[in-house]
Amino acid sequence: MTDDTETGDDMTMDGIVKWFDPSKGFGFVVCDTGGPDVLLHANVLRNFGQGSVVDGSVIKMTVQQSERGMQAVTILSLTPPVGEHSAPPLRDMEEFSSAEIAAQPVQPARVKWFDKGKGFGFANVFGDAADVFVHVEVLRRCGLSDLQAGEAIGLRLIEGSRGRMAVDVVSWESVSK
Repeated sequence: MTDDTETGDDMTMDGIVKWFDPSKGFGFVVCDTGGPDVLLHANVLRNFGQGSVVDGSVIKMTVQQSERGMQAVTILSLTPPVGEHSAPPLRDMEEFSSAEIAAQPVQPARVKWFDKGKGFGFANVFGDAADVFVHVEVLRRCGLSDLQAGEAIGLRLIEGSRGRMAVDVVSWESVSK
């Protein structure tokens, strides 16, 4: 999986997100080739179209050496964790296959509120005042760790046992393309 190609002062590297804290505005990536951790700043993540990333995600990025060490410059791809790092499906999602979930249309929405400590929050699809339940495990499965009030996102929805709930959350940029 390693691809350490140099382009000028930038190098393309693969790694795993060690941790990322949206409130601090940064985190670190462990590269497949070893060496020091690479700083992942919130602005680089936002330029990719996300406000957070879940620990254990696979990342491909361009990095460059700075006075403070290696820093990510651009994210080329992010893949949520799989296997032992992924979460089991929620009870409401068990009856749906991944193909059935992927077949649902992505609807543009805005986060009403999300509390990572509580493990859930709500969003509203544009043009619809009804709340959509968003569980933290759905975020993790989608490669996100947190949402901010007012953040624009895309949602795939199902009718769960307690009403409409998100089964997939994607960045706003992927909805607006």
